[in-house]
Amino acid sequence: MIKKIDPGTERKSITFIDNVVYSKAYAPLKNCEIELKLSIMAKYDNSEMRAAMGMPLTNEQDSVKKPVVVWIPGGGFRGVPGSDKNLMVPEMQFLAEAGYIVASIYYRSSAEAHFPAQIIDVKSAIRFLRANAEKYSLDPDKIGVIGRSAGGHLAAHACMNLPGYDEGDNLGFSSEVQCGVDYFGPVDLFAQFKEVRASIKPGSRWKTVEESHEGALLGGTDITKPELTREASPVYLVNDKTCPMLILHGDSDPLVLLSGSYDLHNNMISAGKECDLLVLKGAGHGTDEFWQDSTKKLVCEFFDKRLRH
Repeated sequence: MIKKIDPGTERKSITFIDNVVYSKAYAPLKNCEIELKLSIMAKYDNSEMRAAMGMPLTNEQDSVKKPVVVWIPGGGFRGVPGSDKNLMVPEMQFLAEAGYIVASIYYRSSAEAHFPAQIIDVKSAIRFLRANAEKYSLDPDKIGVIGRSAGGHLAAHACMNLPGYDEGDNLGFSSEVQCGVDYFGPVDLFAQFKEVRASIKPGSRWKTVEESHEGALLGGTDITKPELTREASPVYLVNDKTCPMLILHGDSDPLVLLSGSYDLHNNMISAGKECDLLVLKGAGHGTDEFWQDSTKKLVCEFFDKRLRH
C-alpha cells in the first residue's frame, strides 16, 4: 500500500548531546583529576542532517535563544550509578518539549571530594553554559536549576546565589541562577544528622553517623564539623540574592525529612522571597507521584513564569 500523508510540523524533534566536558576538577579522595561532563537535551532543527552536512548544531538564522534548566541528579552524593547524570533524564523531557534546553550534569561524588566541591561543580557547569551560549543557542540570562534528593539539595544551594564557590574555568561568567526547583532535598543537615543518629541500631543501614550520606559528604558530622554542616544547609542560607524556588516533597518520605522543606519555605517567605512548597499526598522518596503529568505541569508553569518573561 502506498499512501501520502500530511503529519504537519507542529512537534519539533529533540536532540540529545552526551558527554560534553564542562570542567576538569581534582578529586582529592581519589588523588586524580577527573573530567566533569554534562548532557544537553533540546529542540534543535533536524540536528542529524545538519551534522551529516557539516553544519553547526543550531540554525544561525534562529535568533530565538532558549531558556535553560540544569538537571542535578540525586543518588545520596555517592556518584554513579545513583548520580548518573542521565539516569532520570527521560523524566525531564517534558521541559525540552516545552522549549527549554535541559542540561544534565555530573558532579564530584562524596567518594571523590567533600563538600563544597559539589556546589563548586554546579556553578562551574552554569558558567560553562553561559560561556557557550552561542554554540548551544541558549539564553544566558534565563537559567534555572532542578534536582532530586541530593540534587535537590544542590539545586536549593545554587538558588542561594552565594559568592565564594566559583573556581576553575570561565570565571568571567556569572554562576547565578534565576530560579530553581528542589525535589525533596535534604536542606537541613543538622536535622538529617539527628535523624541518622537516632536510627542507628543493630541491623540498620549505617553503623556510624560518619558512614551516612551526610557524613560522607562532609567528611565528618554536625558535631565534628558544625560550621561546614551549616554551610551545606540551604535552610540557613537565605539572603538578599536568593532567587524564587519551588519545593516538592512527599508526606511519606522515609529518607529526607519533610520538616526541612517546611523550614526552608518558611525562611524564604520570612525573608520576603518567592517560594512555594507542594506536599505530595502519599508520596515517598522519588515515587511515581512526582512524575505525573499533573505534577510536571506545575513545575513547567513555575519555570515559565520566571524564565519566559
